[in-house]
Amino acid sequence: MVAERYCYRDVLPFTAMVSMECINVGLNTLFKAATLRGMSYHVFVVYAYAVAALVLLPAPFFSLRSRVLPPLNFSIMIKIGLLGFIGSSSQIMGFTGINYSSPTLASAISNLVPAFTFILAIIFRMEKVTMRSTSSQAKMLGTVVSIGGAFVATLYRGPPIILAPSSNLSLHGQPLLQNDTKSNWVVGGLLLTAEYILVPLWYIVQTQIMKEYPNELTVVFFYNLFVSIFAGVAGLILETDSSAWKLRPGIALASVLCSGVFGSFINNTVHTWALHLKGPVYVAMFKPLSIAIAAAMSFIFLGDSLHLGSIIGATMISIGFYTVMWGKAKEDMMEELEQSHIESLESPPTHKTPLLQRYKK
Repeated sequence: MVAERYCYRDVLPFTAMVSMECINVGLNTLFKAATLRGMSYHVFVVYAYAVAALVLLPAPFFSLRSRVLPPLNFSIMIKIGLLGFIGSSSQIMGFTGINYSSPTLASAISNLVPAFTFILAIIFRMEKVTMRSTSSQAKMLGTVVSIGGAFVATLYRGPPIILAPSSNLSLHGQPLLQNDTKSNWVVGGLLLTAEYILVPLWYIVQTQIMKEYPNELTVVFFYNLFVSIFAGVAGLILETDSSAWKLRPGIALASVLCSGVFGSFINNTVHTWALHLKGPVYVAMFKPLSIAIAAAMSFIFLGDSLHLGSIIGATMISIGFYTVMWGKAKEDMMEELEQSHIESLESPPTHKTPLLQRYKK
């Protein structure tokens, strides 16, 4: 029983989150390849989330028949609608940023999520800060270092450290990556930073929704539906070329289907489940893994050279992130010790006998 609980609460979430980071980087790389073929990212968001909503269509019918779940009232739907607005805004900014820069830069700046999560947690009074405490000092210092690293990766591209081989510069014999001067690195970095400011807010709102309505598939279905609607409205305004809405077979269709199934459906469902089980800070811990995966995939499949600015920025972000996590772990350990000490003083010994002592008796 203990082994099963450990597997469900620790091993399974860890494995799932690592897998999702690999999938996310792969989907970003595939999206970059599709946009280099001329696909509109506004159209991409609409179709990808519509595919996910279509796959999850049966979910609300089963949840409405459930006697365990609370009623799906107007208040919950408003919060899911807010979640959809945040999600659609972050997705449009993120895909636009990748289109201007690269998946490697997107993964580097995604490491800002833990720092922004920490800041929002302070604002919403979910984290305690004591200036004289070592753990609080570590969390604040790590946050500053992470933000500084993101600015380095955004504003300083630097010389290429590893040049992409000419054999990997194309798919089907055509160059995928155009001249570097055509991609606005700074604009792309700023858009990606804006995306990863919204992601922690998405985590917090999603966690609150799951407390009120603990059914992952139904919440993700309505979320995907709202994102598709909001992105469709934005796409009709921003995408003036009507031919861009025609989805032709090839890498564009593959990117939409893969992102819809593995991204909008599976990825969002796993993240929602992990947020419900472990909380937003745990989910944010896995973002630094994406930088190494993204660099390798961009180098192999997109012919994207690895630049000095991305390496320095990602290193600073990772150092800052793990400094925040060290402070958080130390703070949690102290709270657990204090709580266990209080319980041992207040509770009768017969009701709080440790498991090992009971086994010996």
